[in-house]
Amino acid sequence: MIGVAVVGTGFGQKVHIPGFQAHHQTQVVAVYHRDINKAKAIAATHQIPHASDSLADIVALPEVQAVSISTPPFLHYEMAKTVLQAGKHLLLEKPTTLNASESKELYQLAKKQGVIATVDFEFRFVPGWQLFAQLLSENYVGELRLIKIDWLGSSRADASRPWNWYSAKDKGGGALGSLGSHAFDYIHWLFGPVRRLNAHLSTAIPARIDPISGELKPVETDDTCMLSLELANGTPCQVAISAVVQASRTHWVEVYGDRGTLALGSENQKDYIHEFRVWGSQPGKPLTEIEIPQQLLFPQHYTDGRICAFLRVIDQWVQGIDRREEIIPSLREGVYSQLLMDLAHKSQDTGSWVDVPPLEAFLVSADEIPPLFPKA
Repeated sequence: MIGVAVVGTGFGQKVHIPGFQAHHQTQVVAVYHRDINKAKAIAATHQIPHASDSLADIVALPEVQAVSISTPPFLHYEMAKTVLQAGKHLLLEKPTTLNASESKELYQLAKKQGVIATVDFEFRFVPGWQLFAQLLSENYVGELRLIKIDWLGSSRADASRPWNWYSAKDKGGGALGSLGSHAFDYIHWLFGPVRRLNAHLSTAIPARIDPISGELKPVETDDTCMLSLELANGTPCQVAISAVVQASRTHWVEVYGDRGTLALGSENQKDYIHEFRVWGSQPGKPLTEIEIPQQLLFPQHYTDGRICAFLRVIDQWVQGIDRREEIIPSLREGVYSQLLMDLAHKSQDTGSWVDVPPLEAFLVSADEIPPLFPKA
């Protein structure tokens, strides 16, 4: 049994704690919150033996072998560094850090410490996505000609929703970090590396009410992203992401090739894990739904659908810990997603296409992309 400490109690309480408590090889033995009274209350609610407002104290507990972090992005780097330096295994939410240089440092530290670190890129573990990946690997569409991705939602559409860290640039907020981090990972997983990209980031709701002062406060982050990518194999990929629209087709991936078409999509914004379906067509035939094989389906359902995919993330992580072998996704994939986000901001700032270095070259290079949010 692996003793896990949960750091971050928003998404952590909804998904991480129930996921670890449901997995047969993990046990939640500690919880962190910056407010000790809240930490104790959460621990009591979930029957967790240790509660603390000190991450250093958490990682010093001998019964803690692994730590999951689901705090806001601006806290990830220092917290993950503390965990890795203590020799504990790490599960980190995305986006990994505020810039690719920080992500690279964490990846290299994890390798040096010999611990298993992963990122919660959960779409890799969703049945519809796994079938989609399988069909692509079987050359269903033939030679890739065009990829189109739409990820449209209304989570930030209400202009009365108050200002919080999501609206702050130096906190890692924005739709690109929240959704684009996933998209960049699954593009790399499904289609391979990116050669160059062009980004246009915009903000439809420029100010929100500050809950402390009651006054309007400027929103510094994007809520809509238009991305054009050229993959290493030359395939064009068009990505539209928005968190401020009302759309029935919430998350859709379309792939067109010289031999066929594949589509993956969901119309359910509330449960984006269970509702994905797959369609395919080949010349002369209509687009037809392709049934997801039984062996790919989740064995059990939960009220919060995200727990099902998270359990598979845990399972992969636990296997890596048991075998002492780096898994996929690891922090390496987190570095690549973060690198593409950094370059998207660079493209927005310069108004031009930006070349993407190969991941291996970036990992070994001493040259760094200038930090997006330099430390004061």
